[in-house]
Amino acid sequence: MQLGVIPAAEALRLAREESLDLVEVSPNASPPVCRIMDYGKFKYQQTKKTVQAKKKHGAGVTHIKEIKLRPRTEEHDLLVKIGHIKRFLTRGDKAKINLVYRGREIANPNLGKGLLDRIIEEIQDIGVVENPPRMEGRNMIMLLAPKT
Repeated sequence: MQLGVIPAAEALRLAREESLDLVEVSPNASPPVCRIMDYGKFKYQQTKKTVQAKKKHGAGVTHIKEIKLRPRTEEHDLLVKIGHIKRFLTRGDKAKINLVYRGREIANPNLGKGLLDRIIEEIQDIGVVENPPRMEGRNMIMLLAPKT
């Protein structure tokens, strides 16, 4: 209900009678605009709205999921890892494959390259290679992204 233009003292009295607060909504207006409301409840509703907006905003966020492999990973273990990669890609997340060389395995990088090529072959229907396999120290790293 609008009360129109009334003096500040009168507005304060009306707010106290109803056990509410007098809140200045637009201080730059001429005359300033105020509302009689429960300020605590108003602040609570504002925070709920911002939390809800953040939830909706975060729905389209992609995450990078990391899978670690070794050059001598066995067949069944590799199939399980490929299943994980496919699940990540179908959910809209990216997959970072980290192939770790230990000891003398670094002398034969073709083993790891072959493994990564096989993964690329297996996921080509649902994903694309964003960063091709490359060596970083003792690791061979590749980044896969879902097809759009």
